[in-house]
Amino acid sequence: MKRISLIILFGCFAFIAKAEYVYEFNSTCQQAYMEITKLKLANGQALINKAKQQNPNNLIPLALENYVDFYTLFFNEDPVQYKRYKKNVSARIDKLKEGPESSPFHQYYLSMAYLLKAGVQMKFGEKWNAGWDFKRGYNYIKSNKKDFPTFAPNDLLYGPMQAIVGTIPSGYKWVANLFGMKGSVKTGMKLINNFTESSDPWARLFFNEAAFLNCYLKFYIENDKDGVFEFIQRKKLDVVNNHLFSYMAANLGIHNKMSDYAERILLNMNRSAEYLQTNAFDYQMAMVQMNKLDLKDAAVYLERFVGQFKGKTFIKDAYLKLSWCYYLQGNKQAAEIARKKVLEKGSTDAEPDKKAQKDAKAGIYPNVVLLKARLLSDGGYHTQALAVLKGYTKESFNKTEEQLELLYRYGRIYDDLHKDTEAIQYYNQTIELGKERTEYYAARAALQAAQIYERQGKKSQAIAYYQKCLDMDDHEYKDSIDQRAKAGIQRCKGE
Repeated sequence: MKRISLIILFGCFAFIAKAEYVYEFNSTCQQAYMEITKLKLANGQALINKAKQQNPNNLIPLALENYVDFYTLFFNEDPVQYKRYKKNVSARIDKLKEGPESSPFHQYYLSMAYLLKAGVQMKFGEKWNAGWDFKRGYNYIKSNKKDFPTFAPNDLLYGPMQAIVGTIPSGYKWVANLFGMKGSVKTGMKLINNFTESSDPWARLFFNEAAFLNCYLKFYIENDKDGVFEFIQRKKLDVVNNHLFSYMAANLGIHNKMSDYAERILLNMNRSAEYLQTNAFDYQMAMVQMNKLDLKDAAVYLERFVGQFKGKTFIKDAYLKLSWCYYLQGNKQAAEIARKKVLEKGSTDAEPDKKAQKDAKAGIYPNVVLLKARLLSDGGYHTQALAVLKGYTKESFNKTEEQLELLYRYGRIYDDLHKDTEAIQYYNQTIELGKERTEYYAARAALQAAQIYERQGKKSQAIAYYQKCLDMDDHEYKDSIDQRAKAGIQRCKGE
């Protein structure tokens, strides 16, 4: 009888202990969150420690530590830190599960924990584990949206997940198929757009995070590139003192062929030691300098990146580009050393690294004329790129892959100069010549042509070209190109 009483007593104590946990997003936690989303991670951790002292049973500091680890590992990919992280994140999730289910933050931060964990796992090549954790995060936020429909932060997670699930490329389709997840670009984008414009107190607090996600989704899912930079300007995003915004603006600027813009962002950043120190900015500056054909400066930044970065993502790509820098400067010996490193270092988890590995294995350097035109075009220097190609026709090149690249390059340059008729002509030639080949040019030409027709309001033609893109198999960058094509079809159909 005495033994039974003790068991009941201990059970009561366990229940009381669990019931003591709270989700208190107090002023200290809010300050910590703001510092973290500027990438001032040490400051954020110090405030987290303070919040833990203020109330050891508050679970918000625990949830915020997941952000600190995520940003650290996302940007720096340190394998030693990753080993520690795997133990820490499991312990945090277990503790978060003991939180009060009556709080809308309970399932919200469980969802966030699993999504951040999935993001880190993707960085370290653990796709299967990432898929399971993505599903867990999806289930928690879906349930939370049902249980707490007026809780605004739900849309910060549910919106992007809807948009992303709706466009999962074939290489990752097993995730959606296995777990029965369905998404909608239209629904997802409406939710995240509304959240960034909301006056809800939580929406204002979580704005940094929402703006970051919204810009990437606008750029890649909605294909509203002008809208991204209008949003950055209209919302007065602090690209000087918020390094999360600095990284995003420079990254999207580079991918939108705005090298001058990206360079201004990188040169004007607040370089205080308070911020997370990462070589990601060296890689970005290297891309800017390469696209200007400032090859010596580009090589300096690339050498620093490959010499100091502890991760594997973009290492092969960086070494390949380093070989190009030396090759274009006439330093064949240094170019060959860098190209051999492509085969020895890094991983092939990221599509640019797969492409770098393939090119290095081929053992052939790009045609100098085409390479210079490509770099200038990628930087947004369209007239200079066109001048490099002046007088060259398909017949100027003997190799099919070089003929293909020339046609594609002309298409992209005329596209960027808003000469749609000429662009479509070259894109069609690219598709015809390359649709059965493994280079990415034909599939990307179909994607670009589709976007022109979509921009012109010719939805049926746009869908036909998006489908042409999807129908091409076994080519470079298939996952990312397919995702954009799927998003385009959904946009044209209004789904």
